[in-house]
Amino acid sequence: MSVFTLPRRAAPETVIPDCCNIGVVFRTLLAVNLAVLMAVVLRNSSLQAGLIDFVESSIVIELACPWSLFLLCGMRRWTPVRHARLWMQRLLCMLVPALVTAAIIHVLSSFDWFASSFAHLTALKGLLAAALFGIVLQHYFELRVRAFSPALVEARLQALQARIRPHFLFNSLNAVLSLIRTAPRQAEAALEDLADLFRVLMRDARNMSSLEDEIRLCHQYLSIEKIRLGERLQMRWEHGNLSDAALRSAQVPALLLQPLLENAVHYGVEPVSAPALISVKLHRSIDRIEIVITNPYHGDAANAAGNNMALMNIRERLTLLFDVEAQLSTAVKDGKFEVQLRFPYVKMKNPMKSIA
Repeated sequence: MSVFTLPRRAAPETVIPDCCNIGVVFRTLLAVNLAVLMAVVLRNSSLQAGLIDFVESSIVIELACPWSLFLLCGMRRWTPVRHARLWMQRLLCMLVPALVTAAIIHVLSSFDWFASSFAHLTALKGLLAAALFGIVLQHYFELRVRAFSPALVEARLQALQARIRPHFLFNSLNAVLSLIRTAPRQAEAALEDLADLFRVLMRDARNMSSLEDEIRLCHQYLSIEKIRLGERLQMRWEHGNLSDAALRSAQVPALLLQPLLENAVHYGVEPVSAPALISVKLHRSIDRIEIVITNPYHGDAANAAGNNMALMNIRERLTLLFDVEAQLSTAVKDGKFEVQLRFPYVKMKNPMKSIA
């Protein structure tokens, strides 16, 4: 009988959708515009008349939707709202777009051109329609988050299986054993690095870390591999325009870089006896961080199942955490296998405190 049980899913901290996320904004605008388009076309006698009516109606839609999303985005980050009861948060998702839409219609009604073109549209009708859209979309995004929760747990298990490779554990222990008599201090430091690495590997995949902590973990991992591979493993780090303060404050998914470096070592360094260079370039562009990892390319080895599993796992985690705002792409350029990561630059709430 297995003693392993899946962790119980915690209650969501907030059920207000992340209206600052591009994916949420895009889905909301698309859903509202499509729904209004269908309603207007069905109400009119011809398609042409329906399209003209929709274009005119879009004046209200394109004003109400962005303002509602902007206000909900701010409210979601406001501490009293985040800790409010879930039914109150759901009520806000209904009231905010309703009141915004009613206010916009009330203001526009003072203009003659609007009053003549939209005589049938009153503030009350707009309020009720926006409230319906608000609660339906909130429910959709809440169900979407819940639907992805099992995938997060499964992603964690897959990540553990993909990262804790037996060959890495056995080779690391053998390398440490070979140092115990000749270099006991180096062996002790390697065991400490190995313990830290495996302690982090056991974290929940949903935990967030600072970019500085991720880089420190990568250095610990590489120091272990350096014992085994020696001068064959060559590393080059380029921090670009990322300052030390930005590295401390940038929030990233835990264990984002280490699996990619492990792949680079496994598929780029191990197959050859000559020195092989792994390059890591970090760059910040306004509100986005870009990381490019390159290693020597040895044909089909880079397309092996283990490599694809780790890449798919990280891509899935980025999608779950950042939606369409994060991307992971791979390419082969000039004999190098390149992995490129892009994700939003989000500051940690307490950058001085590391995640345990």
